[in-house]
Amino acid sequence: MTGGPLTISGLDEIEERFDAFLIDQFGVLRDGKGPYPHAAETLLRLKRAGKTIIILSNSGKRSAENDRRLAALGFDPQSWDWFLTSGEVAWRILQKESGQGTSGVAHKCLLVSRDGDTSPLDGLGLTQTTSGEDADFVLLAASEGDVHPLSFYETLLSPAAARGVPCLCTNPDKIMLTKDGTAFGAGRIAELYEGLGGTVRWIGKPFPDIYATAREFLGPIAPEKICCIGDSIEHDIAGAANAGLNSILVTTGILETLSDGERQVLFAEHGATPDFILPAFVWSER
Repeated sequence: MTGGPLTISGLDEIEERFDAFLIDQFGVLRDGKGPYPHAAETLLRLKRAGKTIIILSNSGKRSAENDRRLAALGFDPQSWDWFLTSGEVAWRILQKESGQGTSGVAHKCLLVSRDGDTSPLDGLGLTQTTSGEDADFVLLAASEGDVHPLSFYETLLSPAAARGVPCLCTNPDKIMLTKDGTAFGAGRIAELYEGLGGTVRWIGKPFPDIYATAREFLGPIAPEKICCIGDSIEHDIAGAANAGLNSILVTTGILETLSDGERQVLFAEHGATPDFILPAFVWSER
């Protein structure tokens, strides 16, 4: 797109151009406290307009866990076709590799998650360990950066990194929204792991696996008829660009306080400019 992104006031201005939408969760539909105003209504109106909708999230939790959580916040489960998470993509990869008996798939996992969530491992027949000393691989599914400092994770993960244990990061977000503001996300912990000498396989936006899974679900819908909506230039907008898809940047979420000039710097830094800018996930200007 030439001339920079077009600012729109509501999705009603562009919805007819697209048949499918890949919509981020945190920063678009909700923050750490709850749903954004009009987000549930807007999502339902978009679905009722005949669109195929995938909620595309860098959540280390599996899809069903996120389905339940979003419904509990008042969103109508009929307003999306699939809640696809990076955790779901990673779980399917691990299931496939384990089923093939691949020698590279280890059996003792150090899981880094949130609130004691074990869903990233459930049903895989893997053993969970709490130590980097005996782990065969590390699974970074979430961060508790609002509870622990980064040094906590350095202590936890250093023994694994020193032993060359591979790491799978299923939530590449480096900043997360919490009820008290922002904190470092699992992606920042993965960067720490690389800094300690470990190797990381990244699953989620902006990396290809999650978009390939979404495209497989969408079937014959042409890429020019698919639009991604997100609040992160690094993850949502760059991921859409890499996948050859259109994108809308909402200015809620992690970049809410940035000026237009500061966003332009990030567009250049990540080599990705959205097609549209939307102040908030709303159907029309009120």
